[in-house]
Amino acid sequence: MARVYNFSAGPSMLPESVLKKAAAEMLDYEGSGQSVMEMSHRSKYFDKIIKDCEALLREIMNIPDNYKVLLLQGGCSSQFTMVPMNLMTKNGKADYVITGQWAKKAYQEAKRYGDINVVASSEDKTFSYIPKLDKSTFSPDADYFYICMNNTIYGTVYHELPDTGDVPLVADISSCLMSEPIDVSKFGCLIAGAQKNLAPAGLTIVIIREDLIGNAMDITPTMFNYETHAKADSLYNTPPCYTIYIAKLVLEWIKNEIGGLDKLKELNEKKAKLLYDFLDNSKLFKGTVVPEDRSLMNVPFVTGDKDLDAKFVAEATEAGFVNLKGHRTVGGMRASIYNAMPYEGVEKLVDFMKKFEEANA
Repeated sequence: MARVYNFSAGPSMLPESVLKKAAAEMLDYEGSGQSVMEMSHRSKYFDKIIKDCEALLREIMNIPDNYKVLLLQGGCSSQFTMVPMNLMTKNGKADYVITGQWAKKAYQEAKRYGDINVVASSEDKTFSYIPKLDKSTFSPDADYFYICMNNTIYGTVYHELPDTGDVPLVADISSCLMSEPIDVSKFGCLIAGAQKNLAPAGLTIVIIREDLIGNAMDITPTMFNYETHAKADSLYNTPPCYTIYIAKLVLEWIKNEIGGLDKLKELNEKKAKLLYDFLDNSKLFKGTVVPEDRSLMNVPFVTGDKDLDAKFVAEATEAGFVNLKGHRTVGGMRASIYNAMPYEGVEKLVDFMKKFEEANA
């Protein structure tokens, strides 16, 4: 069977060359006589894998030396608890901007542990835009300021970061990780589930400034304390070994085959432009996000007719374009065009959409 074009919001498609390399090494990783799936996380083989993975992350993202990189489990949803338990410990306050379901869940979890100020929200228009922020509404004594940088479900992204001054900026970058260069030094902490742009499900990446580690609440479980994992170099317990291995392969792909994040940004902008240009000129389909806040990664769109939306999803699936059904809170369709989606995948999707429009408009 031919491979489909997978537009899933996550877990998402992986580069074909990475899958082929992983397949070739499945039974015998570099002469070890074993699969990475079954080797000890204390072995010399895996020790090199995890160290190489972190080194590549640091190199490609240009992570400053005063930041720790933690390779954890628990998904980014666990970080909704870990962030306040580790960071909301001086004044017991934090600022949150609610731009989607994941930011809202993070806020709901954080308010169990302290005083949370909702600076702004775009829920009034189904999270179809990034709200303009008034600095006078920020809490000057907040322990941190939280945003979800790219909103997977709703297809919005921050093109301009809030100026939080001395208050550490914390960002969930799950669905824009590795999609373009990011100035890590502007953040106190970055959190990301890796299953969209970097690896299969199971790996959670935390990039945190060292001075923010070691101040966890007394009630913080050992496994939820950043200091636990920082001191153990992400090996306090058995990490998601195989997922870290795949992440290493994807990072090698980004560095050696793509040429780094600047090049990836160019490719991602080219793919997104192709799809958005079609939507802006279509008589049947339309995007749901205000143009100035559109994501490069997640593109929701609708026809305005639920039955027609369902017909499109069914026919697209039959044609080899899978996982295009939109989230229930938005409806319609959503094309997630992460790093591993080739340009030709978007090109063929647009061609299919043109034919569907001619037959159904």
